[in-house]
Amino acid sequence: MIGGIIGDTIGSVYEFDKTLDYDFDMYRDEMQPTDDSIMPLAVADWILSDPGQTNEVLIQKLKEWGHEFPWGGYGGMFCSWLFSRMTDPYNSFGNGSAMRCSACGYACDNLEDTLELAKRSAAVTHNHPEGIKGSQATAGAIFLARNGKSKAEIMQWVEEKFEYDLDRTCAEIRPTYYFDETCQRTVPEAIIAFLDSKDYEDAIRLSISLGGDADTLACITGSIAAAFYREIPEELVNFVLSRLPKQFQDTISEFDRKYNK
Repeated sequence: MIGGIIGDTIGSVYEFDKTLDYDFDMYRDEMQPTDDSIMPLAVADWILSDPGQTNEVLIQKLKEWGHEFPWGGYGGMFCSWLFSRMTDPYNSFGNGSAMRCSACGYACDNLEDTLELAKRSAAVTHNHPEGIKGSQATAGAIFLARNGKSKAEIMQWVEEKFEYDLDRTCAEIRPTYYFDETCQRTVPEAIIAFLDSKDYEDAIRLSISLGGDADTLACITGSIAAAFYREIPEELVNFVLSRLPKQFQDTISEFDRKYNK
C-alpha cells in the first residue's frame, strides 16, 4: 500500500505546478497525501472489512473516508458524488478508478479474481469501459509484478489485454505530454514510467517529471514499482509516514499484515 501513497504524497506539490526536471526536490515540507492516498485506503478498508466485497459496503467506505478527510482535493464529478446522497455510478473514465485499485492487486490469489475485484472497485462510480480498463490494467500489473513476472511479461500482457501503447519511453512522451485526468492518458504513461525505471525512486522521478497529473501518475507508478522492486528507500518511507494521519498508518499496517506477505 505504501508504494502508491509515497508517489501521491511526493507528487502532490507538482500536480498543478508541473516539473519536467527529473532531479526535482523529493523532500518538501508542503508535501501531503491527497485523494490518491485516501481512496486507495478506502478500498483497502472495504476489502478488509467486507468478506463479501459488496457494492453497498464499498460505496459506504468511499463516502466514509471522503467525509472523514474532505481535504483530499477530489475531482469535480467524484466530489459531487461523494458529498451527496448519490449512490449510482456516473459513467466516468477519469483516472480515479486506477489510482484507488492498488489493494486489489494484493488481495487475490489469481489474475482472474484480481481483474474482477478491480472492476468492482471501479464500477460503483467509474463504470465507463475505459474507467474499468484503467483499474484492471493497474491492478493486473501489480498482481503480475508481485508474483515475479518480468517487465517484458507485464508489458506484453497489458498491451495484449488492454491495447495500451507501451512501446514508448518517458523521454519520448515528455515533450508533448500534458495534464490529463483520463485513464486513457494516465495509465499507459504511468506504466511506461515503471517499465523505464531501474528502481523505486527512479520510477517516481520518471512519472512526476512527465509533467502530467503528477500525484496520480506517481501513485499508479509507485504501486506497481513497489510490488516489482520490493524495496523502497527508508528515508522516503519515513518522510511520508510522518505526514500520514494515524488512520492511514493503521490501515496500511493491517492490510500489509494480511495480504503483503
